[in-house]
Amino acid sequence: MSSELQFRVLRQLEAKHLTQRELSKSLGVSLGGINYCLNALIAKKAVKIENFKNYKNKWVYAYLLTSQGLVEKTALTGAFFKRKMQEYQSLKEEIEALSREVVQLSSTNADEASLSGRVEPSEIGQASGIGN
Repeated sequence: MSSELQFRVLRQLEAKHLTQRELSKSLGVSLGGINYCLNALIAKKAVKIENFKNYKNKWVYAYLLTSQGLVEKTALTGAFFKRKMQEYQSLKEEIEALSREVVQLSSTNADEASLSGRVEPSEIGQASGIGN
């Protein structure tokens, strides 16, 4: 099971007590996936189950973050943040490289087009989205 899903579940449970169905809906994960994740978190003692009667007089289980769950969430938060910063840096570098490539291609195409007299250099910049 992904540590990202565990992180997202623990983050949701820190804010409020939720049922599996509520977690499934808010996270966009199947009910079975949430069940599997919660069972793993319960085994780690990161989450505990509490039952209560809901407004329809049915017994419902709510999942609560424990103190061990808070420790687990803190560790997962650090790992999640580090991974997202690495992804951000990679995307930033890729965007910069693509920007340089577009500028270079625009310049090359503008030079070729103006030599043949077909297109004005400013038209190529506009077509590539540079300067808009």
